[in-house]
Amino acid sequence: MIELPETYVLAEQINRTLIGKTIKTTITNAHPHSFAFYSGDHVAYGAMLENKPIVSANPNGGYTEILCGDMLLKISTPIKYHAKGEKLPKSHQLLLGLDDDTFVSCTVQMWGNMFCEPAANSTEGIVKPSPLEDAFDEAYWDEFLQSEKPNLSMKALLATEQRIPGLGNGVLHDILFNAKLHPKRKLETLSDNDKGGLFIAVKSTLKAMRDGGGRDTEKDLFNKGGGYQTILSANSWKRSGACSVCVGDLVKASYMGGAIYYCPTCQV
Repeated sequence: MIELPETYVLAEQINRTLIGKTIKTTITNAHPHSFAFYSGDHVAYGAMLENKPIVSANPNGGYTEILCGDMLLKISTPIKYHAKGEKLPKSHQLLLGLDDDTFVSCTVQMWGNMFCEPAANSTEGIVKPSPLEDAFDEAYWDEFLQSEKPNLSMKALLATEQRIPGLGNGVLHDILFNAKLHPKRKLETLSDNDKGGLFIAVKSTLKAMRDGGGRDTEKDLFNKGGGYQTILSANSWKRSGACSVCVGDLVKASYMGGAIYYCPTCQV
């Protein structure tokens, strides 16, 4: 799956690169993956997409939405563009051939959705505002926190059940580092200042990731790593394993089914 900053980056790159091209061929499920999901019968994608022009792309939570004529592709996997003559990936779950002999591919990593449905009938709209939109303001934040269970940890609050669509475990760690909060810290223990600091960290960290062209742990449409250097991730762990502020040892641990990274000194 991809997360919020990368959906913005991918949508912007698709709008610059693919608009006006027409889909000529469609291959789905060429390399079956247990956690690759399609809407309806993936065999029907060809009839739905072929000879349709690529009209626009938009971020929508953890999805990149691509309008193809009257059809809408909703993709939660990495998307790659392949120039004419470029070697195609050995494994893919969606491959679109375009009318200029270029290609677009999706290869599922852990899991991913590649939905195709009539744009007029789209049932997967995100009604919650994105932290990168003005509607995600302090009033919305206060209402959001009041609606959640007070015993939720910071990781559970921010990165599970898509409470904030597109915010997952990947972007979580830098947000909590900037907010100076431990991933296991409970919502009920936060002061008003803590809540305000977390609000600022959510919006500013995701904006920095988007504006940096995505995170250095992820690849963009052209298979290039993002320009935002993560503070806490597998990359930073490999680089030094030390906190960028206090220079103490970072901690990597398992929690709620995934890895967490944090500084035990700076995050409480």
